[in-house]
Parts: sequence; C-alpha cells; structure tokens
Amino acid sequence: MANSVPLLQGTSRRGNNDWSGRLIIASLAGAFGSSFLYGYNLSVVNAPTVYIKRFYNESWERRYGHVIDGGTLTLLWSITVSIFSIGGLVGAIITTPTVKFLGRKHTLLINNVFAVVAALLMALCQIAGSFEMLLLGRTVMGIHAGVSLSALPIYLSEISPKEIRGALGQVTAIFICIGVFIAQVLGLPEIFGNEFCWPYLFGVIAVPSLIQVGILPFLPESPHFLLLEKNDTSGAEKAFQTFLGKDDVSHELEESEAQRNVKLESVLQLLRNRSVHWQIITVIITMACYQLCGLNAIWYYTNSIFREAGISPKLIPYVTLSTSTVEILSAVSSGLAVERLGRRPLLIGGFGLMVISFTILSVSLTLQNRAYWLPYLSIFCILAIIASFCIGPGGIPFVLTGEFFQQSQKPAAFLIAGTVNWLSNFSVGLLFPFIQAGLQTFCFLVFAVICLAGATYLFFVLPETKNKTINEISQAFAKRNKVTLEGREMSQFSSEMKSSEEQEHNFSSTLENGETKNRII
Repeated sequence: MANSVPLLQGTSRRGNNDWSGRLIIASLAGAFGSSFLYGYNLSVVNAPTVYIKRFYNESWERRYGHVIDGGTLTLLWSITVSIFSIGGLVGAIITTPTVKFLGRKHTLLINNVFAVVAALLMALCQIAGSFEMLLLGRTVMGIHAGVSLSALPIYLSEISPKEIRGALGQVTAIFICIGVFIAQVLGLPEIFGNEFCWPYLFGVIAVPSLIQVGILPFLPESPHFLLLEKNDTSGAEKAFQTFLGKDDVSHELEESEAQRNVKLESVLQLLRNRSVHWQIITVIITMACYQLCGLNAIWYYTNSIFREAGISPKLIPYVTLSTSTVEILSAVSSGLAVERLGRRPLLIGGFGLMVISFTILSVSLTLQNRAYWLPYLSIFCILAIIASFCIGPGGIPFVLTGEFFQQSQKPAAFLIAGTVNWLSNFSVGLLFPFIQAGLQTFCFLVFAVICLAGATYLFFVLPETKNKTINEISQAFAKRNKVTLEGREMSQFSSEMKSSEEQEHNFSSTLENGETKNRII
C-alpha cells in the first residue's frame, strides 16, 4: 500500500487537478462508512414495517400470553423510528471531545464499533425473540450517525483544498442519497423485504463499516489536527502532500500555522464570541430548515399519491426507486455545480423551488379528484421537491458549518449544528402525524412557509463562501457582527507575542533540518 503513494501523487502532479488519488479514496471511504449508513438507516425500516410489527406482536404474546394492544404497538413502532434521532443527538454531543483527543480519522474508525454492535443486535433480535434488541440497536446506530455527521464533514473540510472544498463536502449528501436508495433496493420483496429475511437488512450495516476499517488506517490524519493540536509539523506536511498531491505545501502550512496558538473553544465560549454570532445563527437556521423543510412528509405521501395515479400496489415499491434515483442524480449534479455556481445560489434556489413545488402539490392533492391528470402533476411535484432539496439544502449546510469557523471553533460549531439537526429530526417525527391529521393535504403549506422563511433569511444574510479563506468569510460577516476583523486579529496577535520568538526559533530549526523544504514566513 505504501508503494502506491508516489504513483497516486505523481499522477495528480502532472496537471493542475486538485483531486489527488488519496483525497478521492479518503472521501469515498469516509462517506461509505459514515453518511451512507445514515441514509441507509433512515430508509431501512420502511420496507419491513409489517413484518417488524408482526415480530413485536409475536414476541409480546410469547412473553405475556396475550397479543399486544393497538396503542402499545403503535407506541413501540414510533419509538423504533424516533429513537434513532435520540441516539444521533448523543453521538453529536460526544463528537466534540472525541475529535479533539483522538483526531478526525480515528474518531471515524472507532465509530465503526457502534455500527457493528448495532448490526449484530438488530440482525439477531428475531432469533433471540427480543424486540428490545432492535430498539437498542436503533439507538446505538443513531449514536453512530450522530458522530458520522459531525466528524466526517470536519475531516473532509480539513483535507481538501479550498478550490474543491464545496464539491468534496457534497460527498456527504451524495452518499446519504445512495444509502437511501440501497436500503430501498435491498428492501424489495425478492431480496430482504420479506417475512423470513428482513433481519438481514440490518445485518448488512456491518459491511460498509468493515470496509472503512480496512481503508482508513492507510490514509493520513487531518493535517490541521496534526499541526495545531499535536504539534506534528512533519506529519502535517506529509499529510498535506498526500492529500493535495504536490511537494510544495508551504502555503498550506503557513495558513494553518497562523492558528497554532488559538485554544479550542467550548460551546459556551463560541456562543459568547461576537465575531461569529451571525455565523452561528446561519448554521442554526440552515440546519433547522434542512430537517423541517418537509422532505419526510414527502416520503409519507409518496405511496398514496402513486396509488391515486393508478399504479398497482405491487409495483409501487419499484416505482418508488425513481424518487431515490432523482435524489442521487440531483446530489451529484449539485456536487459538480457547487464550485462553479457557489453555495448561495444553490441553497437559496433549492429552498425557493421547494416553496413553488409545495404550493402546487397542496393544490393538486386537494383537487386531485377533479381531473384525471392531477395525480400525475402531484407525482411531478414530488420529484421536483426531492430534486430541489438535493441540489442545495441537502448537503450545503454541512459544507457551510465547516467553512464558517476556525480550527479551534469547529468541534463546538458542529456540536451546535448536530444538536439542532437531531432535535429538528425528532420534532418532525413527533409532530408531523398531528400536523397531517389536522391539516390534511394543506400540511404542505406549512413546509412551504418554512422554506420561504429560510430562503429569505439566506438571501439577506448569507455571503458567498466559494474559494474563500476563513479570514475572507469572517470579513464578510464582520459588519453584521459589528466587529472589525483587523482588531480581532491584532488582539489575538498581542496575546501570542510572548511565545512568538520561541516558535520562530523552533520553526526555523525545523526548516533547517530539512523537514520543510520551503521557507514559511
């Protein structure tokens, strides 16, 4: 494996391509064992719903001598679905100290323990006759997802050059969509979506985790973590060279070196930091809209809309695959366009198109018995909403969280983002049935209002972050935060003056010893 490094690096050096071989491998392996499993577990419980409820009933009758009543069964199923979000919140909380002490890569590696344990618990629950094992497995899997959606974006943002930072960040969203699609495919009746094989749907979870464990150890840790938190200049230089595919990484080392003395900020310190107030508000709003924009409601209505369009119930699972196909194609298109068009137009445009599509969908569902073609208009609106979500709101919020904050602020920022994400996810699962029961098809107007509010806020507040450094992004927010970037930097510089001479001496020695080939000022 070590012998392949020069080959991969040499290939990328022949041109000006920012995508080195190791960078691609790191992003794919990281996403496959992390965000892929998040998407997979969002969708995997849908296909075997009937069989899981039957398993609950049989286990209850075997244990207590009578069948479970309808209310208790509904409660158990609601817990099965929503407890994944509770685990996700726990995972988001424990990520901050974990990435600080273990690093980004090792956090992803250790996180696979949760996935394997969860896979075993859920796959063996039917054999053991214990529905508690399934509930516990969903909780543990939620912890894995919470860690993944925080640690992976940090890792990807720190190993990628700014020219492709957005495109690489979209890998998270793309693999979430692929995970949803694979769960739907494996959930078909001919594969694992039947009475006898449904536990295998959960056992499959271990496969991506084991693949990630086999690949990530051969890739470097985040160079920013090595340099700023481990003081390993040589290791950081080699990591930059590996991921960027070039020998001269003096500029990257210089940019990272500027943050060396900055202490890691806690969540409370970050919230009190005036220079990032509007960045925090923007992250909270984008993450809340990411979950509250109504995509979960779309999945709820999909089957009924397909039935109204005259599609046979036996064919609906196969037709539903088209929605996941649209998801993947839209996410890939967004990844290709994000470095050309920028984050701002994709995010605002995505929410704007969702407003239009939700409004039309609400009207078409209300009047669908008036004309034969209205159910087909509803199907088109569903596909349009999914595509609109994936071109921007589906992945860019994770990218922005990695771009808005300095190295010392990222763990706390991702903790805030993750907490909002999982609480919003849980709220949707808890409140949507009541909203749907009260408003019926007009429930989509609620989501249209949320998307409109999000798009309006982003239009007036969000600056473009494409190809910009952290200082340039901070400067864009400085006026709104009522701080001057220069003043903040001078204050930080003054607090570091005492140790600057010693650092310069040590760093100069490092250069003289040949560990860094180019002078860094």
